[in-house]
Amino acid sequence: MLDDLDDIHPLFHGAPTSTEFKKLRKRIVRETREAIEQYGMIERGARWLVCLSGGKDSYTLLAVLHELKWRGLLPVELLACNLDQGQPGFPATVLPEFLERMGVAHRIEYADTYSIVTEKVPAGRTYCALCSRLRRGNLYRIAREEGCSAVVLGHHRDDILETFFMNLFHGGRLATMPPKLVNEDGDLFVYRPLAFVAEADCERFARAMNYPIIPCDLCGSQDGLQRQQVKQILDGWEARSPGRRQVMFRALMNARPSHLLDPALFDFAGLERSAAVKSDFSDNPPILRETD
Repeated sequence: MLDDLDDIHPLFHGAPTSTEFKKLRKRIVRETREAIEQYGMIERGARWLVCLSGGKDSYTLLAVLHELKWRGLLPVELLACNLDQGQPGFPATVLPEFLERMGVAHRIEYADTYSIVTEKVPAGRTYCALCSRLRRGNLYRIAREEGCSAVVLGHHRDDILETFFMNLFHGGRLATMPPKLVNEDGDLFVYRPLAFVAEADCERFARAMNYPIIPCDLCGSQDGLQRQQVKQILDGWEARSPGRRQVMFRALMNARPSHLLDPALFDFAGLERSAAVKSDFSDNPPILRETD
């Protein structure tokens, strides 16, 4: 039914009919649905603020969520939102025209955070951290104004993996962007339904759909980012060992606190020999031992 032009959402009009594209689309939809279900994102009748930057990831997010809703698998109301942050050269008409043409409910908000960022950040430093905080604050405000219970972001599997390594290399902690969390004020969920989707799939999908992509380098603050360095490392590992990214991502879903070093997560002081033999060495033998 969804491959019939008369029975699909306008976001998919003009979709390629090749078998390869249909497999890609099916995989992205399946992985998105799995993340939504596994992390308990659905509150029936809720309203989601779907954040649209104009990049490949947010276009993919918007399209897939509408497909799931079209199928009756996502019983929530979707409101697309773009925050125009006042970057020089930002094509302000692209997203409103696209959303109008696609028949997507939306809100376009202008907030000149760019001037604040350029004033506060020293010359030669990247803008991304402060820019992100200001953007997040505005999106939370808009979500409250629109009666939304969740802010929905387009971060994918590779974003999550890169953030883990950034925290590992530069932050001294084991942490990343979770698929679901509650904001600091406790009144909004933050969802990342593309958590299981590879960046390469988002890129192929958006390119095949010929969505009007807006680059994330309008502020000129992208060169030399720590994230780009981490991405290059992961690209190198993936090139030498295809599938490495997925293996590492699965590790984030298979944490063993008893084989880490955080006493707040595991009661090392209260560990007894009999318990250790049963749980640590019998059922789940560790990869590394003291003699290694």
